[in-house]
Amino acid sequence: MIALLTLHLHIPGCKSLKEKRSRLKPLLTRLHKEFNISVAELDLNDVWQSTIIGCAVVSNNKAQAQRTLQIVSAWVEKNWYDMTIVDEKIELI
Repeated sequence: MIALLTLHLHIPGCKSLKEKRSRLKPLLTRLHKEFNISVAELDLNDVWQSTIIGCAVVSNNKAQAQRTLQIVSAWVEKNWYDMTIVDEKIELI
């Protein structure tokens, strides 16, 4: 079972791609370390104030994988103040 969380994030105040990367990289690193998940920027790579990131979990338990990704989404919303979740989607494969 593979579960994928796709988050569309708004990053207000970014004035360059370099600034966007400097604000996004700590989030990706922290998510990987905190939740032991795979994380990557998937789309909107050249847009200064938006990004789409993907978080993936592999598990033999569908409910556990989905619950983990719901916790990840809630954690980003609660703890990462300089970004806003525009949209989120969980897919189970």
